Amino acid sequence: MMWHRPGFVLGGGREAQLRVRNLSAGYGPMLVLRDISLEVKPGLTVILGPNGAGKTTLLRALNGLIPRLGEVLLDGDDLPEKTHEIVKAGVALVAEGRQLFPQMTVTENLELGGWLASKAERARRLEQAFNDFPKLRERAQQLAGTMSGGEQQMVAVARAMMCAPRLLMLDEPSLGLAPKMVDELLGIARRIANAGTTVLMVEQNVKKALAVADRGYVLERGQLVASGPAKLLARSTVVREAYLGAASSDTTTAARAVSVRPEPERVS
Repeated sequence: MMWHRPGFVLGGGREAQLRVRNLSAGYGPMLVLRDISLEVKPGLTVILGPNGAGKTTLLRALNGLIPRLGEVLLDGDDLPEKTHEIVKAGVALVAEGRQLFPQMTVTENLELGGWLASKAERARRLEQAFNDFPKLRERAQQLAGTMSGGEQQMVAVARAMMCAPRLLMLDEPSLGLAPKMVDELLGIARRIANAGTTVLMVEQNVKKALAVADRGYVLERGQLVASGPAKLLARSTVVREAYLGAASSDTTTAARAVSVRPEPERVS
């Protein structure tokens, strides 16, 4: 039995658009991100970059886990700064490392994802989660801590979908997983996007991430160095240079990224 069905219902049909302008964030006095501007459109957007580039920091700032400066708009409205208000606004984060409660069952972990909903609505979403991820129904009473890394990641994604989000953020979903499970997880991210939930994903597996994404951004040392359609980024030298640490000035990067230069902002 597959881990998921071809289509997803939870969160489906509630596409969101996120616009970030001049975002800076970090830890204490140390800034990690400097004046980041990007747009997350309906579909699947991937953030690429080497370790230490600021990818996780970006998701943490967007989810209210660390302070941020700049403007963040969700469907034209200011995104709240407190995490519980961000969840209410329709944004869910699957953090790196899954962060499940190991001594709780699969069902109990999933129910926590719907804690803002009424009891009846939470029960409806739980049933839908088991329909969207049928193999989880078989493991409903299994302790999350006894599952494999890939199985736990499935629970983490399903738990986030219990929020019925308009925007789902995934931080390194394939980290430490076997190749077959990586393919299935990235396929799930693609299907969630196809079903109508906007997906923003940070991922180290460049080739596979770009294969499922619609568009992407490349972060290097806390700044964006390129963006564009995923198919063009996959053929670009910019991604390779960012991961290999090749020396590049802003001018050089822009020249090499002619086909994947940052997308112009639309004036609204």
